[in-house]
Amino acid sequence: MTDCGCEKAKAELEEYLRNELCNEDAADVREHLANCDGCSSEAHLNVVLTEVVQRACKETAPETLRTEVLLRIRSFQASVH
Repeated sequence: MTDCGCEKAKAELEEYLRNELCNEDAADVREHLANCDGCSSEAHLNVVLTEVVQRACKETAPETLRTEVLLRIRSFQASVH
């Protein structure tokens, strides 16, 4: 294993976080993240952001909001035609 450097680590970060890299490349990125505070912080931010988005996607809008949005869409569509 060798430290792959910031450029390669950042280029492969998304694939690394999704476990899509081959073992050798993943080991190189992992080693770099262990020794580079900047890239490690970026990786942590990506993990947190992904978790927040995943939680948000599971939330359901209140029924009153859904109804209001649909009414506005229908009103807009009626005014266009």
